[in-house]
Amino acid sequence: MDLTGARWRKSTRSGTSGGNCVEVADNLPGVVAVRDSKDSTGPTLAFAPNAWHAFVAHITARP
Repeated sequence: MDLTGARWRKSTRSGTSGGNCVEVADNLPGVVAVRDSKDSTGPTLAFAPNAWHAFVAHITARP
């Protein structure tokens, strides 16, 4: 997977303490990439955009 040009972002809820955070790059065509913010050169997960949006919708709808 070519991540050249990926614009990584962290949740605004992650704070500044450097805790357990993920970064998401959703500017790439046909893929949403996710990685550990503490290990930016480590493994990356890749999701189809519709799968990622369904996941986010599910977790944000929880009470």
